[in-house]
Amino acid sequence: MKIFSLAVVLTPPNGSAVILTSASDLSSFSFYQRGSVAEFMSFFTTTVSERTPQGQRQSIQENSYVAHVYNRGGAEQLAAVMIADQEYPVRPAFSLLTKLLDDFIAKVPQASFKTPQAISFPEVNMYIQKYQDPRQADAIMKVQQELDETKIILHKTIESVLQRGEKINDLVDRSNELSAQSKMFYKTAKKQNSCCVVM
Repeated sequence: MKIFSLAVVLTPPNGSAVILTSASDLSSFSFYQRGSVAEFMSFFTTTVSERTPQGQRQSIQENSYVAHVYNRGGAEQLAAVMIADQEYPVRPAFSLLTKLLDDFIAKVPQASFKTPQAISFPEVNMYIQKYQDPRQADAIMKVQQELDETKIILHKTIESVLQRGEKINDLVDRSNELSAQSKMFYKTAKKQNSCCVVM
């Protein structure tokens, strides 16, 4: 699971999309491919954001890449686009895009949208690094992982209890045997002592 690109895009209804801020992780590509891949990611980002209606979310697959788009629309006319591999889960992707847009709207004034070069939003780099692991973006996945870990521990505990239970059963059996033997010893000793009374 890998996120290659994350961007916030201005998407006016009757104009071309403009990337306001973006971050990319192209470390999995060779040095000579990175320029071309970065251009493709930018083109793909603007194209899918322009073609996603306001207020909608969609995922578009192109070869081994999937672009997850959330065009919030509204007064800000913003969209968030994440390009990832096919393995990245959909729910955490849209959760991340929602968080990114909320944070961007809170920290960047709308008046600065006219000059994208002047926008400073370093948090986008933090988002692309932190959310390479989808469990960070999705609380449900995180809870599911914790449940899985708890289930593993529970199975181990049950197995150890069963093993201990088997050992306890052996002890109970031995105890029963000892009880029977001690009763026999008591009876035998009583018989022996009854015939030889010393005065």
